[in-house]
Amino acid sequence: MTGLELLKAPEATAGEIADIISAPCPPTIPAHCDGVSCRACWLAWLTGEPPEEKGPSDEQTAESEEFATAQTTPHAYTIVRTVQELEAVLREVAACPEFCFDTETTGFDIFNDRIVGLSLAVRPYEAWYIPFNESNTAEYAALIRPLFADEKIAKIGQNIKFDLMVLGRLGVEIRGRLYDTMILHYLLDPESRHNMDALAMRYLNYRPISITSLIGKGARQLTMDMISLERVAEYAAEDADVTLRLKQVLWPKVEELDLAGLYLEIEEPMIAVLAEIETAGVRIDSEALAEYAVELNKTLNDLEGDIRRLADEPSLNVNSARQLGEVLFGKLRIAEKPKMTKTKQFSTEEEYLQTFAHKYEIVDKILEYRGVKKLLSTYVEALPLLVNPVTGKIHTSFNQAVTATGRLSSTNPNLQNIPVRDELGRRIRKAFIPSDDEHLLLSADYSQVELRLMAHLSGDESLIAAFEHGEDVHAATAARLFGKEVAEVDSDERRKAKTANFGIIYGISAFGLSQRLDIPRKEAKEIIEGYFASYPKVKEYMDRVVEEAKRDGYVSTIFGRRRYLNDIASRNAVARGLAERNAVNAPIQGSAADIMKIAMINVHRRFAAEGIRSRVILQVHDELVVDMLRSEQERVTAIVTECMESAAQLKVRLIADAGVGGNWLEAH
Repeated sequence: MTGLELLKAPEATAGEIADIISAPCPPTIPAHCDGVSCRACWLAWLTGEPPEEKGPSDEQTAESEEFATAQTTPHAYTIVRTVQELEAVLREVAACPEFCFDTETTGFDIFNDRIVGLSLAVRPYEAWYIPFNESNTAEYAALIRPLFADEKIAKIGQNIKFDLMVLGRLGVEIRGRLYDTMILHYLLDPESRHNMDALAMRYLNYRPISITSLIGKGARQLTMDMISLERVAEYAAEDADVTLRLKQVLWPKVEELDLAGLYLEIEEPMIAVLAEIETAGVRIDSEALAEYAVELNKTLNDLEGDIRRLADEPSLNVNSARQLGEVLFGKLRIAEKPKMTKTKQFSTEEEYLQTFAHKYEIVDKILEYRGVKKLLSTYVEALPLLVNPVTGKIHTSFNQAVTATGRLSSTNPNLQNIPVRDELGRRIRKAFIPSDDEHLLLSADYSQVELRLMAHLSGDESLIAAFEHGEDVHAATAARLFGKEVAEVDSDERRKAKTANFGIIYGISAFGLSQRLDIPRKEAKEIIEGYFASYPKVKEYMDRVVEEAKRDGYVSTIFGRRRYLNDIASRNAVARGLAERNAVNAPIQGSAADIMKIAMINVHRRFAAEGIRSRVILQVHDELVVDMLRSEQERVTAIVTECMESAAQLKVRLIADAGVGGNWLEAH
């Protein structure tokens, strides 16, 4: 039974329906979505209904809504035009316990673009704008340096990491408490928008000046240094003023929900950690990728020939969905009732073709072709184009306020999704290399952290014992499932147990397990029942956390991070099933994310305290990658391992495995 067939089956349970819904978003992503796993996308795709907009209704910017604006709100925004005026402003700000600031730049590339201005605010509806230019930047940077370095004064910003990096390029170090309104709101409402305009409309009933009204958009977009001083000053000063007012609204809410500790101990220290990682960047071997591109293009040509031969169509355009559909469903008739698109063509989307995998060689070849093509365009050909001409490295952006679980994501490029399970994907890691010959790469990876968290949260004695005794937990699970001694378990039984172990964390159903293991649904059902019989407290935990979610409307990580589940009592089986799965998984995945962040913070502090010159350059899921000086190998390996393994005290020990090599693949 396919996923789409299951949706229509009367015996389908909410859990089975929800099992179809998994990250990332479905093949047709609505325009509103960022491509991260999204309930609205899945419901729209499954039901055919238009997707709901992300975020609460009070964030919508319909023209009919009445918002205050700079034109209707009394305010005092002042341009600082001389050194003497700047010195007076700095004295006034330095006498305050906190201030809000915002930088304006010619672009978002901190290595190539330059600062245009700095705005400061200490009282609502008032702000100063300090214009920077090529002649005064060095002098102004020296003047503001003591203010930003004062640890007794708290600093407020919106997406403050960018401003920290901009000022860091000027030699201005930011010390003291940081309040980032974007992250504060992320903790309060993880799945809504966190940009300043949306927050201002939601919490202040205020519509800020639009950036597009200032610099335009598209091919004719200007840069900030091309706009008149008066217009930039009004826009920039408003940013600081609005952000200050937002902090005054959001911080009390964070304290009220007992999230202040999570912010102060984990999210706030991560800002500086991520700024350093992004600034350091990662070096790639562009020549190796160019050679690999030649190999992959040859593979594509061979696969194209195989597909044409199997289709008996010498001129078939393999990249044409229409032509492929006509061959598969019109000519070869691989399905009695093929799925159609809205334009009445045969559907060849990947999720649908996967249901025919291993049954028809031509389908397998098409899926392989698409996988290779995506690898080539997304990474092999794209990565060299993203090398910064100033640094010679790639500088990805890590996002703290995107995923609902608390995990970091990365963009421009997304280095979190580099494939690692197949040989073709692993070859990409080989192109990630140390910064120079004096360095090696160290990769440190948590061992089965989510399974260890399941053991901790459920308190299941058998699962805890397997970890405590240093057993192969998948073999131990297989032994229990199939009634054997651990030594008697074969590779296929271990594979099934491993899939069950990780699948249970994600609330997998019999249908989902049968699909993954390519076994009958009845056998998959027996494996799941056997699993819960072997680890009864895991089942108790799952049932308990779903009931708690129904009672409270949210679930929490072991550090207090919340995941709100608005659909936990929904009448819609798809929505309810997904919420139940998230109730089980979010405390585990979110706790794993928090543990990794704590480890990164501790590594950062230890490196600084001990004068270590090696630098963390990547974080990918449960793995840290360090550009490590050869002379520091022993100390760095010890520090990273210690910090990762001591990040949390669980009922089972955290284990981190570290490897070293001349490239990322060797190290991993």
